[in-house]
Amino acid sequence: MKEAVHIGGIASAGPDLQELLGMVARGDRDAFSEVYDAVSGPVMGLVRAVLRDPAQSEEVTQEVLIELWRTAARFQPTRGSAMTWVLTLAHRRAVDRVRSAQASSDREHRAALLDRTPAFDEVTEEVESRLEREQVRRCLRTLTELQRQSVTLAYYRGLAYREVAELLAVPLGTVKTRLRDGLIRLRDCLGVGT
Repeated sequence: MKEAVHIGGIASAGPDLQELLGMVARGDRDAFSEVYDAVSGPVMGLVRAVLRDPAQSEEVTQEVLIELWRTAARFQPTRGSAMTWVLTLAHRRAVDRVRSAQASSDREHRAALLDRTPAFDEVTEEVESRLEREQVRRCLRTLTELQRQSVTLAYYRGLAYREVAELLAVPLGTVKTRLRDGLIRLRDCLGVGT
């Protein structure tokens, strides 16, 4: 009988990573300790390559290992090796951290831009707003009663087409047609370009 040759020394007599994950899924803390020893280095290396920040890399590595403890039951050996699954978790978590940091930076940038926007003239804004409201009211008066009711219910009260149809006791198709025609008339009355 031929003996298996193992590179790097004597073959481990213990369970492999896949078996260990199965044991972790059942809550075996000793198995998790072995999984931790086997994957923490590769996970940290991958996370560090993505994040490049040692402190954040340690934090994300810890998050991945906690996630591994909580979600070991989700590992499916038919979809790949255990190490691939673990490293996929690590990569996703690291990329999420990068995206989160970028989104935070973008929010701060937008907030800084808003701080630099010039103050507006409140009186002018109020006058313009009143003029626009009056123009909309004037244009609404040019619509038929069903068009005006449909537009008012759909756009000012926020009702869906079906709700407008039920409330007005008319077929859904009629409401849709009246809304379309009413909005076209409003657009033309308000002088809004197509």
